[in-house]
Amino acid sequence: MKIKKYLLTYLKGVAMGAADIVPGVSGGSIAFITGIYEELLNSINSFNGENLKLLLKFKLLDFYKAVNGSFLLSLLLGIMTSIFSMSSLITYLMSDHPIPLWSFFCGLILISAFLILKDITRWNLGVILSLLAGTLIAYFITELPPTSTPDALWFTFVSGAIAICAMILPGISGSFILLIMGRYEGILEAVNNRDILTLAVFALGCAVGILSFSRVVSWLLKNYHAITIGLLAGFMLGSVNELWPWKIVTAYRTSSTGEEKPFLMENIFPGTYLEQTGIEPQILFAVAAFIFGILLVFGIERTANYLKKS
Repeated sequence: MKIKKYLLTYLKGVAMGAADIVPGVSGGSIAFITGIYEELLNSINSFNGENLKLLLKFKLLDFYKAVNGSFLLSLLLGIMTSIFSMSSLITYLMSDHPIPLWSFFCGLILISAFLILKDITRWNLGVILSLLAGTLIAYFITELPPTSTPDALWFTFVSGAIAICAMILPGISGSFILLIMGRYEGILEAVNNRDILTLAVFALGCAVGILSFSRVVSWLLKNYHAITIGLLAGFMLGSVNELWPWKIVTAYRTSSTGEEKPFLMENIFPGTYLEQTGIEPQILFAVAAFIFGILLVFGIERTANYLKKS
């Protein structure tokens, strides 16, 4: 039974990793959808002074159990498998089939936000305001343009620390934060080129960021659960602005290799997309992908409920 549990956790990690590759989709959303969000936060928070003493005393098995090692290892292996095996596929889909891809994530994120809100039993003004605030904050973040930033290792560390905070927040994409900070392509290139030094510095930044920020989120969930859920659901709703399938490029930038790449994008309606680009808006494919995203979330929820009962 334990093997089955950790295999399922591994698969959830694969889904989180795939989501984190896409700018606009948060691995935290997948953790929320699959019902492991609070266990993930609690496991991260278990890296405290008391448990680290076990590590320093070489009580490795006790340390492993104290930090919920089997869960974290299964999840991390899934995330890393996905990042290293799917980065090229996701890049290809974003480049050659963006409309169905974004439509799929639109359906997935929207229905997830509504299912999360369903868990709030008592609505009040605070919950409503937190939902609106989360939506507006996420929308504002998705409207920020990418910036030019240094390629230095110290900034790679800072980027990891900031991006990981977004990655564990449902709705706010760590990849999109990297895009805004001008480090998305550099990190993806490091993954594809197996640049161990850059990835190690980035991972160190992620470790520092996640160990600090997860405690804040856990405290909020413990003390202001309904308001925090409303805020997190708002983040997911506001992020849909970035996932809208039909976009046109309003400005380009020149990459370090001299290649012209999109810099600023604007959301438009499918009919306008056809007029302005001359490309089919693929409405049927978009609707099918949107519905598939919704059905997938329902399937995950039903499976999670079944496993809890069994």
